[in-house]
Amino acid sequence: MKNINVTLRKRTLPSGKITLYLDFFPPIYNPKTREFSRREYLGLYLVSKPKNNIDKTMNIENLHKAEMICANRLNELNKQQIYTPFEKERLRLEEIGERSFLQYFKQTAESRININAEIWKYAIIHFENFLKGEDILMKDINVTIIEDFRDYILKAKTVRNNDKLLSQNTALSYFNKIKATLRKAYKKGLLQTDVNAAVDGIREQESQRNFLTMEEASKLFSTPCKKEIVKRVSFFSLLTGMRYSDISKLTWEEVQYSKQEGYYIRFKQQKTDKPVTLPISQEALELLGPERLKQGKIFSNLKKWDFDRLIPIWIKEASIEKHITFHCFRHTYATLQMAAGTDIFTVSKMLGHKNIKTTQIYTKIIDEKKRETTNKITFK
Repeated sequence: MKNINVTLRKRTLPSGKITLYLDFFPPIYNPKTREFSRREYLGLYLVSKPKNNIDKTMNIENLHKAEMICANRLNELNKQQIYTPFEKERLRLEEIGERSFLQYFKQTAESRININAEIWKYAIIHFENFLKGEDILMKDINVTIIEDFRDYILKAKTVRNNDKLLSQNTALSYFNKIKATLRKAYKKGLLQTDVNAAVDGIREQESQRNFLTMEEASKLFSTPCKKEIVKRVSFFSLLTGMRYSDISKLTWEEVQYSKQEGYYIRFKQQKTDKPVTLPISQEALELLGPERLKQGKIFSNLKKWDFDRLIPIWIKEASIEKHITFHCFRHTYATLQMAAGTDIFTVSKMLGHKNIKTTQIYTKIIDEKKRETTNKITFK
């Protein structure tokens, strides 16, 4: 470790006074500003043109004070050269402890993109609200603080609508972001205890997942839709299980072919930022359109509003008495696949789920349908 040079310097201010400051090389870490700096202003001044003995005496005294501070700072900063390994480690941990955890949380979110970035953004907003505008340092992060935040987020209201509470699954998503940050900070040695491992997460609440039966999907397919592109994209989702966010950005370059595998799509999921390879059927391929040699977006000029507005009308005209949104086509794909005998691991891979538990909800749906069939044959 190199010695730090400390030099006393002077600078003339516009007022004519001379300010005294210390110049460090290399720069040193300032725990107050949490930045590295080369300067430390001492709040001591010299009169550039002393007019009397008082000015001269003040100059001598202030210069002497500055020289003493300079000598002390030089000794303090370079004392680490003779610290024991234990003392050096303690000083390092103290320095790390003074860093802002909130700032680290924000830095961790910076690499996220698209919808994932939005989730991180709102997670940070709720954490800032929990802190009531205050900062929190690494050394202050402990199990109690994070458990208090978990209790807070479970009762918090949405940012956009202050009259509406967050759903449990939304709270889970936000809380997972801070747990991910805690896990990362511990792995990098910024936290001395594995707070993430010590804090229980929020349980996922099973949500109502509406879907179409095969009969209903066939009825919908034979029913005209006011916009052909809405019908085409909807059935592409139903045949592939893809989300609207991924279909809307799908490009021709992502549609690929091999003799062994046939046609498949290689894309990065917007929600998880994870790459997925998805085989597609001939029927799904035809929904992409006839010009498969083009470049750029496949479904250009899509408007989510058209889907939100027209799907309920289309569903009603098909005489289907269910509340169906675009995302229900993804649920339909998964449910029909499992009803047809596709194993849960394959369905999970096709949907791009990170955890098999997310896919298990569809096994429960299938089990419920099996239970319903037991009462369809009766002699009473």
